[in-house]
Amino acid sequence: MKIKERCVVVIPGWELMSYFSDTTNVCWFLQQDLAEAIKALHREIGNAATEERYIVVGTGSSQLCQAAWFALSSLSEAKPLSIVAAVPYYSTYEEQASYVQSQLYKWEGEARTFNKPGPYIEMVTSPNNPDGTIREPVVNRGGKVIYDLAYYWPHYTPITRRQDQDLMLFTFSKIAGHAGSRIGWALVKDIEVAKKMVQYITINSIGVSKESQIRATTILNELTKTCRIKSESFFEYGYEKIKSRWERLRWVVDKTGDTFTLPNYPQAFCNFFGKNNSTFPAFAWLGCKEENDLERLLKEKKVLTRGGDRCGSDKKYVRVNMIGPNEDFEEFLHRLLTIRNPNCFEP
Repeated sequence: MKIKERCVVVIPGWELMSYFSDTTNVCWFLQQDLAEAIKALHREIGNAATEERYIVVGTGSSQLCQAAWFALSSLSEAKPLSIVAAVPYYSTYEEQASYVQSQLYKWEGEARTFNKPGPYIEMVTSPNNPDGTIREPVVNRGGKVIYDLAYYWPHYTPITRRQDQDLMLFTFSKIAGHAGSRIGWALVKDIEVAKKMVQYITINSIGVSKESQIRATTILNELTKTCRIKSESFFEYGYEKIKSRWERLRWVVDKTGDTFTLPNYPQAFCNFFGKNNSTFPAFAWLGCKEENDLERLLKEKKVLTRGGDRCGSDKKYVRVNMIGPNEDFEEFLHRLLTIRNPNCFEP
């Protein structure tokens, strides 16, 4: 990519030493340059509304998710608040909600069968992690909804509309792969919710790394600046890259006969690219046609995945990473190609 030299960040050792960025801002540890970079990128891509919203920066969207749960549940009269998500759901939701053993909220699992009276929080991940489907709320009983839009970018899925929800989560790691920077942001309509989220992050980590914010700012600005230049656009490059990987994975799955399954995704008009595109998720929801523990069976072939049971689903499914290093993906395809039928799993 031509833009890599323009994404170099140099920070003198005497800069960015204070906890504070802007004490007049609700999110007092948010660097203003990062806020402007976030708004500019969303405006150019057209995937989310930023007007009349508060930006809350977090140490990845994982921290923001917990901050949002804290904010919504602490502002609710009924406690603990139920947290639900439609299966298959992002496995970390259950792990995070259960781990802290909070008295403010409680993980209740599958949204489609949830019938407990009272307020609740529904997690809507769209495109969904792990299966890549486009999601909408399923409970629809007046509860609070958190939209996790980590993958709502044009290299993964068509941008069919500008999301305009009360609470939306995004993460730097899923745009261009910078997971190690640990930067995420929430777009929040309600100032009281934003204040409570900031309170949680203040207690939890006394803010967010300024070095990471500066790096994210530089890269987001470059992505915005070049996104309409076809030869330099990261989103053009990313789309073609992941499209190629999905095409090769589907070829391998076909070659293995009746062993594996993959979801099919409909085409839709992408407002960013200005044409009909397919969805090419960051993860593959790989299934086994036989009733097997697919995570365990693939591990025997030295292929590491995340089992479907961790996502509230069946053990015959696994989540496979589609956006890792080239050499890892090539090796994954090679090992998958050696599996021709369920008997190949047997010792």
